[in-house]
Amino acid sequence: MPELPEVELVARALERIIKNRRIVAAELLRDRLAPDTPPRQFSRLLRGATVEEVGRRGKHILIKLNNARVLITHLRMTGRFLYLPVEAPLPKHTHAVFYLDNERRLIFTDQRHFGMMKIVPAAELDEAKELRLLAPEPFSEEFTPHYLHTALLRSRRTLKETLLDQKRVLGLGNIYAAEVMFLARISPFTVAAELTKRRVPRLHRAILDILSESLSHGSTMNVDPENIDGSYYGGSYEGHWRVYDREGEPCPVCLARIRRISHAGRSTFFCPRCQRR
Repeated sequence: MPELPEVELVARALERIIKNRRIVAAELLRDRLAPDTPPRQFSRLLRGATVEEVGRRGKHILIKLNNARVLITHLRMTGRFLYLPVEAPLPKHTHAVFYLDNERRLIFTDQRHFGMMKIVPAAELDEAKELRLLAPEPFSEEFTPHYLHTALLRSRRTLKETLLDQKRVLGLGNIYAAEVMFLARISPFTVAAELTKRRVPRLHRAILDILSESLSHGSTMNVDPENIDGSYYGGSYEGHWRVYDREGEPCPVCLARIRRISHAGRSTFFCPRCQRR
């Protein structure tokens, strides 16, 4: 599933190509993509609206329109946006089509059918159920070492499980959580509430460093909305992973063998020497 850097890069790519474009018409081809909005209403709410801005909140893409509405999209595992000429055939697994005023179409495809869209009034965006309980944005003024310490103190789960909870720490998935904990030299099996206060700033710094690093390397994908066969998954950042998916390889710091353990239903990669409890 795309993590915060992937979603940020998708939002930036969409901002470049659809900002100030008018939606001439919209088609919802799979009802369950937008379960709160029937296809006719979906089309009516978007028809004639101009895209003012494309942003992000957590792992949700926010397309803000000039009709005081916002289209919220969650890519989930395989959701993708494509930007194609009107004469191009619709790709397989097309679930929504947005006809733009420049003879192009923005197309949403989703092979696994887990993606989500929702149209909400702009004035009620912060109260949308998908967004209202999310933790502060990692690069915001609200996400401080003090906030992180408080969030950890309220969790009796392991540190890894807590870092994956979007209501406590925003934007990390399995890959980046592993990289963060390695950079901070903290065991993923530490109980979050038991992490000492003096170690929290290092964890906070690691979160920001890993997210910044992934963005600067283009994250784990190649965002090309015109490439039908492209993917948001796998790519340039893989060569920079320190522990993730490197079971049995030497730790880049101490040369101990990196281990993998199934934990909370996910593979957890760590260095047993650098990340002792």
